[in-house]
Amino acid sequence: MNDGSVDPRDELVTHLGALRAFALSLTRNSSAADDLVQDTILKAWSNIDRFQRGTNLRAWLFTILRNTFYSGRRKTRREVADVDGIHASRLATKPDHDGRLALADFRVAFEQLPDEQREALILVGASGFAYEEAAQMCGVAVGTIKSRANRGRKRLAELLQLAEGEELTMTDPATMAVMAASASSG
Repeated sequence: MNDGSVDPRDELVTHLGALRAFALSLTRNSSAADDLVQDTILKAWSNIDRFQRGTNLRAWLFTILRNTFYSGRRKTRREVADVDGIHASRLATKPDHDGRLALADFRVAFEQLPDEQREALILVGASGFAYEEAAQMCGVAVGTIKSRANRGRKRLAELLQLAEGEELTMTDPATMAVMAASASSG
């Protein structure tokens, strides 16, 4: 949170990691995520006079990134989709993981979620935003974000074939944050 006394441009670099993680969750491609973060920072820098000092710089940046992503998607609707996933499978790498469920399995399941559910889970789960902040960034009601996150968690549990009440056993903190409360939010 920017207290108004610090130039927000000086704080941009502190948010790069979170921006990249969010961009990666949306684009599912490292290079595209880097481009999206670069575009976001460029837009933020160019429009820094529109940022209201004393408000949440991180939320402002996430909103710019989100809007940039969806604007780009609208522009590329006519491109050929990777329906069978051949191209995407060549871009993925299998991580070393010591949990009972490989991180690659989680990624495959997570990528099957609709964009809105994936976005809600990243914002409120992995990025730690409150439902209210996420709703404001997405331009929807708080109940809509809660619903999207809940449906996303339930669908992930189905895709991962978790029995009701069964907990996901993984050591990756971001994955655990996304799946947090899946049993309690039902």
